Amino acid sequence: MCYPPELLPVLQKLKQAYLVWFEYYPTIPKVHRYTLASRIDIILIEAIEMTSTAGFTPQADKLPYVRTAIRKLDTVKILLLVLWETKSLDNKKYIALSEKLSEVGRMLGGWHGNLIAKQNSPNRTSGEK
Repeated sequence: MCYPPELLPVLQKLKQAYLVWFEYYPTIPKVHRYTLASRIDIILIEAIEMTSTAGFTPQADKLPYVRTAIRKLDTVKILLLVLWETKSLDNKKYIALSEKLSEVGRMLGGWHGNLIAKQNSPNRTSGEK
């Protein structure tokens, strides 16, 4: 039997957020569905791609991918705010999606902090303890 691959926790949360967005996407009014909502969809997919790439990249090379994922996630949050302010996304949907994206943002921020800490920590040589 073939099981789906085990995802990083941050990727799992990001996937869940995208699935919620995917459910809401067709309900967005046409005036925004093919412009703003389409752009949100693309950027969310790019955030998933950056997070996935960071997960499978050597430790020393992860930081730029994590930073890009954070930037894309922040952009999505702002664009969702515009959809909500223009009444193209109702309160309940906006809150549900924002909570999921905030959790992903905290996870990415923690990952970023760990990478920075490891990058700034002094390298230990074999003689040091």
